[in-house]
Amino acid sequence: MTDPDAFVVDGSTLSCDDVVRVATGDGPVRVAPEAMKAVHLAWETACAASSTRPVYGRTTGVGANREAVVGSGPGEHDLRLLRSHAAGVGDLLEPAVVRAAMLIRLNQLAAAGSGIHPRFVTALESALRTGAVPTVHDGGSIGTGDLATLAEIGLALTGHVPWARGAVRSVALEPGDALAFMSSNAVTLARAVLATDELSRLLASAHTVTALSYCALAGSPEAFAEQVHARRPHPGSVRAAARMRELLWHEGDLSPGRRIQDPFGLRAFPQVHGPALDAVDRLRATLEIEVNAAAENPLIDVAGGGVFHHGLFSTAYVALALDQVRAAVHHAAELSAARLGDLMEPEFTGLAPFLAAGPEGSSGLMILEYLTHDALGRLRHSAGPVTVGTSVISRGVEDHASFTPHAARSTAASVESYRTVLACELVAAVRVLRLTGTAPRGRLLAARFADLDATLPDVREDHRVGDDVHAASVAIDRWGRTPQPGVSP
Repeated sequence: MTDPDAFVVDGSTLSCDDVVRVATGDGPVRVAPEAMKAVHLAWETACAASSTRPVYGRTTGVGANREAVVGSGPGEHDLRLLRSHAAGVGDLLEPAVVRAAMLIRLNQLAAAGSGIHPRFVTALESALRTGAVPTVHDGGSIGTGDLATLAEIGLALTGHVPWARGAVRSVALEPGDALAFMSSNAVTLARAVLATDELSRLLASAHTVTALSYCALAGSPEAFAEQVHARRPHPGSVRAAARMRELLWHEGDLSPGRRIQDPFGLRAFPQVHGPALDAVDRLRATLEIEVNAAAENPLIDVAGGGVFHHGLFSTAYVALALDQVRAAVHHAAELSAARLGDLMEPEFTGLAPFLAAGPEGSSGLMILEYLTHDALGRLRHSAGPVTVGTSVISRGVEDHASFTPHAARSTAASVESYRTVLACELVAAVRVLRLTGTAPRGRLLAARFADLDATLPDVREDHRVGDDVHAASVAIDRWGRTPQPGVSP
């Protein structure tokens, strides 16, 4: 009997939100009956084709060994292939990344282009349903297939290496199963999807952080006016300006600002934040094509009975989209750092330098600028493009690589840095609002400020501000995961 609440994998409709939900939980997963039928047909087609013509990785070796004819025994070559490719180096992948990778690979296999034996699909489904997680090391991928990491998952499924958590009944290997299972970038895609989700939530929460800084600095509403953004309607900047209007003036409060023109941190927020919103949207769309793709090489075409050798394993689209996201987020973080500098400046707040509230010479929140620029430096390092390099391997046969796994790692690393930058700005904005006794008046922003007022320490003399930054980080994450009704985070 099937679980009516199970997430259904059909090979064509998996979304990034689905991946995050399954990766971070242990909910049941099942493969749609139609998809399983298609997997059976693809396996039968692959078997028939390999009896009449050479099929890469099924009747031949791989890489520069593509001309070598392998034996047709029950999986001996395939076991050698898994063992030789499971390098097992690098840090262990987090369980959420492994679960996400397993779900993505299950969905790709359900798209019925690999020719793998259906028992592998059933085994992956069982692992996801029961919460079993293989031990997987993060090393050996350069953007032409996550061979080393997927080989480790394959060895767990076939009972040749221990599981990190739980286990499923071991499956036997048939000719062609090893490459059919490994021929994917599922682990890279998993990390990219999870990082994209976190960055998306942080970028959304940044509107609230900026709105509170706007209130603390008595900003001008003109920079967010609809009339301005209609004249250069890039989708992201239009959205950013609209969200700021919604947070700040949804009740019609259009009070003039303190200055004729604000610093760039406020005035150029939509123009700088908007590209990051657009970049995340493009990345998400790219990833959703990839996680639903039957990109295995060779591709088994059930409809025509053919086998196609190709280059769909290349992930240049994903690498370039990841590079663009990191560059755009770095720009957004630079603007947050600029607003923090404004919040520390008496000329803009009318308060003591660094928002100090103790005796003469007190440092106040001075250290926040150091924290911010340390995080910004890390973010700048993560933002470096990976798509300007390549490699030539396997005796010159494989002469291009996108290094998408490195782009995904860098993107995941940028999450914590960007969160720290936003948290430092938020701590300073709240300090200004508390010192001036100026709570935001709008219902939506006032609710966010009340949330902060109840959870962020209100210690005004010099103290360790790490607790403040941590509490602000928690609030930023909370807003990203639970947006208020009627307003985006």
